[in-house]
Formats: sequence, structure tokens, C-alpha cells
Amino acid sequence: MGFPMAGHLAAAGHEVTVYNRTRAKADAWVAKHGGRAADTPAAAAQGADIVLACVGNDDDLRAVCTGPDGAFTTMAKGAIFVDHTTVSAKVTRELYAAAKDKGLSFVDAPISGGQAGAENAQLSIMCGGDQADYDTISAVIAVYAKLARRIGDSGAGQMTKMCNQIAIAGLVQGLSEAMHFADKAGLDGHAVIEVISQGAAGSWQMNNRYKTMLDDHFTHGFAVDWMRKDLGICLDTADENGASLPVTALVDQFYKDVQKMGGGRWDTSALFKRLQAL
Repeated sequence: MGFPMAGHLAAAGHEVTVYNRTRAKADAWVAKHGGRAADTPAAAAQGADIVLACVGNDDDLRAVCTGPDGAFTTMAKGAIFVDHTTVSAKVTRELYAAAKDKGLSFVDAPISGGQAGAENAQLSIMCGGDQADYDTISAVIAVYAKLARRIGDSGAGQMTKMCNQIAIAGLVQGLSEAMHFADKAGLDGHAVIEVISQGAAGSWQMNNRYKTMLDDHFTHGFAVDWMRKDLGICLDTADENGASLPVTALVDQFYKDVQKMGGGRWDTSALFKRLQAL
């Protein structure tokens, strides 16, 4: 997702330097958008007012920020690090504190909208951190967002992203069960969804995924492996704050079943494929 997001920044006139662990991907971005590629996060961050990251998990983020070649080693005092990864609020607050110790700023800004949202500059961005830092970065992230909002202090963005994933898990399972039921009842799934999508049952997942689900195509969007990573964060955090997430825990196990089917890289709508296989 970082590839098109950085592309929007370049198109908007920003001077962009990119880094990717796979150098060929960074070179491909430069060939398409201009700018330059760096060999390390430290080299990419040097001289930048704002550094943006979109990586995989807590450990990846720590490495990019505070590793031997991490961005924090070269960022100038007053620069702002913006993290678009979905990670734990724990690592977010840890890195916020580490940034402060170096005279830097850190904003957690996880994103929702998938690959299509990144490509079409239609992402929703939920932010945590200091108000002044959010005010500084808001015009930059608006380049690839349809909506961005500061929710609260450091970690609030990640907590909000957890709410997002919790809601998605239940929605996709409900949609999958409705379409599975329609199939077993001998109904035309396309006709059923056309009708119910216009009423109280309608959702983004229904509008954007039901056709590919019925066509047995599951390569459109966020992978099951990544969803399980995110739901694991949600469930761990719920253990800490006392929240009850029975549906989320159940759907997480359904995604585990999908992984056992070899569908770790299928998109999250593959819950429907799991039901078909029962």
C-alpha cells in the first residue's frame, strides 16, 4: 500500500525518498514516480521533515525506527515520524517515548481502505499523538486520504484501528453466512444481495466483496494472514483492558481454518469459501 501512497505524495509535488527491504520495489517506484531510493531507513529519513512508514508488524516497525540503520538515528530534531502500520498500542507508545527522548515526534496513523483505497487516495486514517504534530502532518496525509482524524493521545489511532478490524471480522462472517444460507435455500445470490444491500443490512463489505465471493475469487484486498495478526492484537489488548470480544475470537478461529485450507494469502472474504467447504 505504501507504493501508491508515496506516489500520491510525489504527484502532489512533495520531494520523496523511498526505502523498501526489497530494493527492486523501491527502484520500480522511482522509475514510475521519480524521486530517489535509499538503501536504509536511516538514509531515507535524513533531512526529511516528515518520515512515513507502512510495514508489517511490531518488530518490523521497531527495526525501521530504532534499529542500527533506523530512521531515528538520522532524523533531525523537530522531524515527525508517521506510522501507518497496524501494530500494538504498546509498541506505539514505546516508540513515541523513544522519539521524544531524541527531540522527535511520533504519530500513530493506521489506515483503512485496502489496496484500492491507497491507489485511489480514499483511505481513512485514524491518528494518535500530540495535537500540534497532527496539525503539521494533516495536509500531507490528506493527499491520499478521504478522511483523517486525530482520536487522542499516543496509541489512540491503533486502538481505533482495532475497533475497525473487530467490526470488519463480524461483518464479513455475517455476509458469508447470509450468502451461504441463500445458496442452500436455492436462491440467486446476486439477486438477494441486490435487494438486501439497499436496506439495513448494507455495508462496504457487501457492496465491494459479494460479487468476487460468489465468483470464487479471493485475491481482492487484505490477506487472511494479516487479518489474523491484527485480530491477535485486538484479542491481546482486550485481555489487558477487560473488553469482551466473543465474536472476534470466534471469527479469528474461522480465519485459522482458512489458513489450514491454504488460504493465508486469500483476502478476508475467504470466510465464505470456508463455509462452502464444510
